[in-house]
Amino acid sequence: MADVIIMTILESAIAKLQQLPESALPEVSDFIDFLMYKHQSRIADSIQDDIAKAWAKWFEGVDLLEVSSTKLP
Repeated sequence: MADVIIMTILESAIAKLQQLPESALPEVSDFIDFLMYKHQSRIADSIQDDIAKAWAKWFEGVDLLEVSSTKLP
């Protein structure tokens, strides 16, 4: 069902693009670039959060390690 809705939105967007004068297409292209950049920034932020959480978990594990000192002969 979701695929049907997505295709309908895609088809609607394409139909709207086809109705625009060609002089408006650079503006549409710029807006699409903006949306792509915005989406990629969200993904990058999410990845950075995941990395920070992984490091925090690692440090928590390291803090639990017991360190003992033994002298080697």
